[in-house]
Amino acid sequence: MLGHHYTRTFLETAVASMNAGCNLELSYGMRNNVFMHIPQALAMGNITLQMLRDRVRPLFYTRMRLGEFDPPAMNPYSVLNLSAVQSPEHRNLSLEAAVKSFVLLKNVQGTLPLRAQDLPGKRLAVVGPFADNPRVLFGDYAPVPEPRYIYTPRKGLETLPANISFAAGCREPRCQQYSRAEVVGAAGAADVVVVCLGTGVDVETEAKDRRDLSLPGHQLELLQDAVQ
Repeated sequence: MLGHHYTRTFLETAVASMNAGCNLELSYGMRNNVFMHIPQALAMGNITLQMLRDRVRPLFYTRMRLGEFDPPAMNPYSVLNLSAVQSPEHRNLSLEAAVKSFVLLKNVQGTLPLRAQDLPGKRLAVVGPFADNPRVLFGDYAPVPEPRYIYTPRKGLETLPANISFAAGCREPRCQQYSRAEVVGAAGAADVVVVCLGTGVDVETEAKDRRDLSLPGHQLELLQDAVQ
């Protein structure tokens, strides 16, 4: 109604939504929200009581399975805390999922993987706004873990037996203020350069779309300077 103008009134929206199978509204806290018009739609015969029951049933079924109506002592989920969520078992599973979800587009001359036994004495530069900024590593709606569980690319690479240098080039994803000398200095003295670029929630989130998929600000220039 408000964005796409598919409907004209909240009542019409409530009827159309329920007929389409929708049973949950994100109302943004509006006092005059859509679901408050369901009783009126029911009284006018636009929807049936059976339809209303069919829409409500899955919601309460899920809430009951989550134990929301049980005493806390009977709810197994109430005892879960960070020690369970961030247990070694779960963190190892997260690591496995991360390793298995990487997409390698090109591997010229077998550059990867970087093997620890080949790195002693090598100079490795990690550059870019995503190289050592924990805040930008998490997507929209992502839960942010405790700092001790966050490994930036720089922090992870520093566990390798190599001489690690670091240059952000720009401090945030928009990359409006870019220091070419900083990047060229680090990359030029390195045997291996790891460039960390992207967007992050500063650039794109829900309701913050972009017209194209180009790297923000001077990030493309940073990449070209790092690999020239």
